[in-house]
Amino acid sequence: MKNTINETQAQTLTRLLAAAARQHPVTVTYLKEEKDENGCKTGHLVETIRTIEVHDVRTTKAGNVTFRAMNRETGESRTFRLDRIQAYTVHRTAYTVARPSTEPAPVAPVPSCPATVIGRELARDDAAHHADRYATLAA
Repeated sequence: MKNTINETQAQTLTRLLAAAARQHPVTVTYLKEEKDENGCKTGHLVETIRTIEVHDVRTTKAGNVTFRAMNRETGESRTFRLDRIQAYTVHRTAYTVARPSTEPAPVAPVPSCPATVIGRELARDDAAHHADRYATLAA
């Protein structure tokens, strides 16, 4: 078992990525955010132990490194933040849980006129505000 307090986040990330590349499951001691009876986050962190199969790594807008992984116990896909992993063990067995299907990224529609291109470029910063203007600019 590796304690993350004894290594840098880069070392932890490297070892977890290597386990994912080799398709080896990992048991993690993790701090998850507790939820109340209504399902709202309380801000209190609770320690949990899970065996996971990592299938995706991302960085959030806030700069947190997250792992998408299948939970072996429930078979569900979950997200884990790297900074909340307290300890981990890489196993030498193979993955057993089926991963969610990877659908191709949606293809953006081809603009029909220059006004549509300009409207979409302006709307990239504030899509909710400009969403109704696509039809107006294209008309």
